[in-house]
Amino acid sequence: MIEQKILSKTQESPKRTQSFLICGIAYLFGLCGGIFVGILLDDLHILLSTFIANIVATLIVYGFSMIYKNASLYDPYWSVQPFIIAIIWVILSPIRSLLIRQVLTIIVITLWSFRLTINWIRGWQGLQHEDWRYVNFREKNPKLFWFTNLMGIQLMPTILVYVGCISIYPVFFGTTQNNFGFLDVLGIIFCIGATLIEFFADEQLKIFQKTKKKGDIMNLHLWKYSRHPNYFGEISFWWGLYFIALAVDLQFWWLIIGPALITLLFIFISIPMMEKRQLSNKPAYLDYITQTSMLIPWFPKNK
Repeated sequence: MIEQKILSKTQESPKRTQSFLICGIAYLFGLCGGIFVGILLDDLHILLSTFIANIVATLIVYGFSMIYKNASLYDPYWSVQPFIIAIIWVILSPIRSLLIRQVLTIIVITLWSFRLTINWIRGWQGLQHEDWRYVNFREKNPKLFWFTNLMGIQLMPTILVYVGCISIYPVFFGTTQNNFGFLDVLGIIFCIGATLIEFFADEQLKIFQKTKKKGDIMNLHLWKYSRHPNYFGEISFWWGLYFIALAVDLQFWWLIIGPALITLLFIFISIPMMEKRQLSNKPAYLDYITQTSMLIPWFPKNK
């Protein structure tokens, strides 16, 4: 039995390695394509040229996902997009010397991006595996899956994350910069705290999944106080970036559209999809819903 397991892992390893290589090539092409388009559109406002470059990069990744018939190739785009944007914007920033606000913004984005990308790497099984949500979309309407993949799975998240990233635009391109102050500290605390919450929530879930039995529900640790603590952390991160935008100048209040849209995405799309699946597989999950806060951590209700 042990020899069979070792043989199985040995046989699967090259497939997973090859999958990561293909994914890396797809993102390298996407990055190069996006940078090339950005250079061509240098005369446009930086927000518009970055947006178009982002769309081009997404279309390239989409092309690879269609070639290899796996929409999950797009999954790491969510975590690498903010990091790439932050690095490019700090390079193009007209501000000659790095401000403490810029340095800390890059640091919190890097920590968040690194953690989320590593979490994806640990969980991705390769091109032979596709996210269950994408599988459902493919099975429900196979003829139109190309459109669902393009618009719903890839372009929509790209646009939402980009709108969230606009919160860091004032940090690198704001013509006037308020002194580092309370809102900066609040934003940094939110971003780091959110990253830690996501980390612990994901690690707790991984440990649970290794020992769980059929029908078991994760209601321990952070999951005792929120049904989706990982989503709470993700949403909090984007609000943290928004507070940093306000710290630059309160005139950027309108950037609230970014974290607001991402919040709505999780509340009205991601969470309902996840809970519908849980309810279909675990009848006891209904009790968990009645006792535990959906998103914001809070004390569970007594039975």
